[in-house]
Amino acid sequence: METLIRQGSVLVSDLVEMLEVSAVTVRKDLTELERGDRLYRSHGKAVLINPYINNRSVNEKEKLATDEKHAIGREAARLITRDDSIVIASGTTVHALARNIQPLHKLTVVSASLAVSNILTQHENIDIIQLGGMLRHSSLSVVGEYASRILEQCSFSKLYLGVDGIDMEYGITTTEMREAGLNQKMMAAAQKTIVLADSSKFGRRGFAKIADLDAVDMIITDGGVSPKIVTRLEDLGVEVIIAK
Repeated sequence: METLIRQGSVLVSDLVEMLEVSAVTVRKDLTELERGDRLYRSHGKAVLINPYINNRSVNEKEKLATDEKHAIGREAARLITRDDSIVIASGTTVHALARNIQPLHKLTVVSASLAVSNILTQHENIDIIQLGGMLRHSSLSVVGEYASRILEQCSFSKLYLGVDGIDMEYGITTTEMREAGLNQKMMAAAQKTIVLADSSKFGRRGFAKIADLDAVDMIITDGGVSPKIVTRLEDLGVEVIIAK
């Protein structure tokens, strides 16, 4: 457990060598620890937390990591330029972005999130295009073919994307397949993809894959992210901004 806490994950083969016991013994002990909710077993290794994420309501998510999300939203808003055109996906971290936006002259925003559009209505110099389609009750955002059709007619400088999980091997994910499909359309329409995610999202996986990490241009997160992960992301060509 000390090794697992220090590293975040550990291979069965490494534990066999370290503890000088058989693989059978290691697996039995890991099973016992998993039953006690101390760790999660996955493909020949143990990880500190269950990497798989269940879908939760936007109201529940709003209460999590509020300070970190506000800081991330503030950093993300600073990237918006004069007379910019951006697309904003769904999630509580992009809500924080919307609350921090102070447009320079004129701004055009295409949004999948009803909450984002509602927040931005306070600014008369923001043109807001609300995507249509089927409304997801859990996220108060739209998904589906109607939303995708509008994106095919647009081009944006930036996509601000909230995600449910960032896994170094698997990529960026969400909990809903239709939302993942819409996110992929947004990425295709944007010159730059900017992921907004607090540090709790790293090492986690949602059900539906959005993209590999090398398709992401920038990740804005908080100081809780591991320096090792930051280095690995930068090696992939992903710019990482740590919000203070």
